[in-house]
Amino acid sequence: MERLNMEPGRVVLSTQGRDEGRYFVVLKVIDEQFVLMADGLTRKIDHPKKKKVKHLRAKPIVVNVDGETLPNRHLQDSDLRSALAAHGLDVQTIAGAAKPADREKGSMAPVKEA
Repeated sequence: MERLNMEPGRVVLSTQGRDEGRYFVVLKVIDEQFVLMADGLTRKIDHPKKKKVKHLRAKPIVVNVDGETLPNRHLQDSDLRSALAAHGLDVQTIAGAAKPADREKGSMAPVKEA
C-alpha cells in the first residue's frame, strides 16, 4: 500500500493529542516532520496547528487551498468547514468534550443523563 504524501490541501486525521479523532486540512508543509493544519472551527487559518506528521493519518482527499482560484481570492475558515463537510467529515463536534474512554478512567467530566 502506497503511503500518501503530505501536501497543502490534504485532509488528515489526528491520531494523537487533545485533537485526536478530528479532521484537518494541511495548509503548509514545514519540513519532513511538521505541517501546519486547520479545520476552520477549532483551529482557524489565522492560528493553524503545528503538528508532527507521525501523529497524523493522511486521507485520500485533497481540497483546494489555493486562494487565487477561489471566488473571493483568499482562503477562509468557512471554505475549510464546507470542504470537510462536503466529503462527509464532521467538523461540528464539541471541542474539549470528554471521550467515553476518559469517563471510564474516572474523569471528573460531567455526564449528561437523558
